[in-house]
Amino acid sequence: MMGDGPRRLILVTNDDGILSPGLDVLARIAALFGDVAVVAPEREMSGVSHAITLTDPLRSRVVGPGRWSLSGTPADCVFVAVNHILDRRPDLLLSGINRGPNLGYDVLYSGTVGGAMEGTIQHIPSIAFSLVSAGDFPFEWASQHVETMVRRVLEQGIPPRVTLNVNIPDPSIAPWKGFRATRLGNRFYSSDVIAREDPRGGEYLWLGGTRVTMESAPDSDCGAVHAGWGAVTPLTDDLLARDALARMDWVNGPEPVETPDSEREKNP
Repeated sequence: MMGDGPRRLILVTNDDGILSPGLDVLARIAALFGDVAVVAPEREMSGVSHAITLTDPLRSRVVGPGRWSLSGTPADCVFVAVNHILDRRPDLLLSGINRGPNLGYDVLYSGTVGGAMEGTIQHIPSIAFSLVSAGDFPFEWASQHVETMVRRVLEQGIPPRVTLNVNIPDPSIAPWKGFRATRLGNRFYSSDVIAREDPRGGEYLWLGGTRVTMESAPDSDCGAVHAGWGAVTPLTDDLLARDALARMDWVNGPEPVETPDSEREKNP
């Protein structure tokens, strides 16, 4: 309970778009814990990572009580919600529930994770949720586990500058075992570029590998999900490679003084 003060405000976004069933389930879960504002892209924005829109105008539209669509990316949605639409700062941000995994290197491309990371940058505790399925993506089944994780986060908190990336496998992957803290695994897609010809003879391309290779180590998000664990991976907005920085003394030091051409001619 929060006493006599205002109820906590929870911002919900995604990258699958305002009409996604996963978004509706996540908003319903959020309503168990406070007031909810949904600001999501007007169309699917999968794979846009943490992109923000700088060269085109954005348009927001009210689509229901406490619900807005935006003609932008998930990161745009969070930025505009926090700095323009909402009259107070959210206490928590939830992104998803994504239709499909965000494991390993997926986090570099994911709009779901990008939206959550923008929340972290805006100093809001943030969680990205993804549902992993070999079938029909049972968001209602996943809701109980999403609710459990939200409750735990509200009780325990999230460290500053950390985004939680949560992947929940459904029973088509493996029997559910619970949640496990994990590291990012190695997950690779085949490098497919499919070239086709349009009706006017021009070439167009489809990107996206259909064959996936990933590690099975139990401490990785990939391995944990494959074994039936909900993988909870802490991500940071700090991209600095500290180990590499400690080995880069060769960069330091003054630039060599360049000898003018006139001096070179005098002293060949």
